[in-house]
Amino acid sequence: MANVEFVLDTNVPAATVLAAATDFSDRRPTFWPTIRPGIYRVHALGDDWAEVTEGSAFLGTIWARERYDWSTPGTVRATVLDSNVFRAGGTWELTADEAEGGTQVRIRSRRRARGLRGRILGAILTVAGKGMLAANLEQTLRLLADDRGIVGAPAR
Repeated sequence: MANVEFVLDTNVPAATVLAAATDFSDRRPTFWPTIRPGIYRVHALGDDWAEVTEGSAFLGTIWARERYDWSTPGTVRATVLDSNVFRAGGTWELTADEAEGGTQVRIRSRRRARGLRGRILGAILTVAGKGMLAANLEQTLRLLADDRGIVGAPAR
């Protein structure tokens, strides 16, 4: 199992971070650049949940169909339903809390490998995942800091 956890501090308001994490419009790949637009698909969307397929070009192509839930204030959690590299049940969680002088964003990822490519990805995440995922989140936070179109509520 690949477990990755880290915390980043940012001047982006928590509401903006959470709005971007729950924005399942066509803009999503703009703020989460590792999401490949050709793979991204929203299957269903509710008031505090979404079922979405997302993926990237990493290791050829990786994808996961996940159920996002943001019914707990300040937290967005995605659970793997199906994937070509992860077993069902793995999770990814983002929390954003106002902190002195800004926002503290915490990522917790608990993924179980599926197949050879999943085991390779799991090994990469175990060794370098914190740095890779933190760099990706830092890129998202820079994009959010530069954007004036994000509001404090989920876009649909």
